[in-house]
Amino acid sequence: MNIQEKQSKLEEILKNFGKIAIAYSGGVDSSFLLAVGKKILGAKNVLAVTIQSEVTSQDEIDAADQFCRDRGINHKIIPASVFEIPNFQKNPPDRCYICKKVVFQKIIDAAAENGIEIICDGSNFDDSGDYRPGAKAVDELGIKSPLKIAEMTKDDIRTISMQMRLPTWNKPSKACLASRFVYDEPITLENLKIVESCENFLRDLGIQQSRVRFHGSNSKIKIARIEVPPSDFQKLIDAREKILMKFQIEGFNYVTIDLQGFRSGSMNETLEK
Repeated sequence: MNIQEKQSKLEEILKNFGKIAIAYSGGVDSSFLLAVGKKILGAKNVLAVTIQSEVTSQDEIDAADQFCRDRGINHKIIPASVFEIPNFQKNPPDRCYICKKVVFQKIIDAAAENGIEIICDGSNFDDSGDYRPGAKAVDELGIKSPLKIAEMTKDDIRTISMQMRLPTWNKPSKACLASRFVYDEPITLENLKIVESCENFLRDLGIQQSRVRFHGSNSKIKIARIEVPPSDFQKLIDAREKILMKFQIEGFNYVTIDLQGFRSGSMNETLEK
């Protein structure tokens, strides 16, 4: 299918749903789905639900809320602590499944309170390839993924978002802060804040897309593995002393640059296929 056919298929899917709640992170995909949902179904038939927890930055929550307010979309923000989810802190390889099973149930409950039975997420067609245990939770709970069903890729979504003049069309990819930690190394609130602070620091240096991977969270030797697009390597080198000072203050013994550059889900590369 070409991009126009995919867009038409997405619109037809949403028409058939009639009334939906969207698990809304404020990212490129869910923002696009929310905007198209409002266009096709009307604001009164679309509910955005955002989970506010320790693995999402406040900046992302604020941006998501502003996006909804600008478009007159009902937005429900639900505070929830991931540390209350059994085994989350232990960070097993299926952590995302464990977390999403709880989080999406909260979204289902919020939708039910508003008379909505169909819940959608922003998974796209590209998400089919990587190791994504959270997708299992989505399937088990009956969550719909209309972007995936319409075979819309990330590039498709960015292209149409630009045409729709959505502010998120070129927004850097974001991910849950828990994805910065090596599987089976414990996640703590302190270390989540360290990662968020370091990534914000890199953003303030002009690096829009970065990941600070945390190695050794349960040992005396803590290593930061910085992932940025290769085109931003020189920015890291130019700001080397500032970065070292900031990261050492945050408790890292060693600060490294990953020569493979930024890529989503790099912590999955060590898992057995």
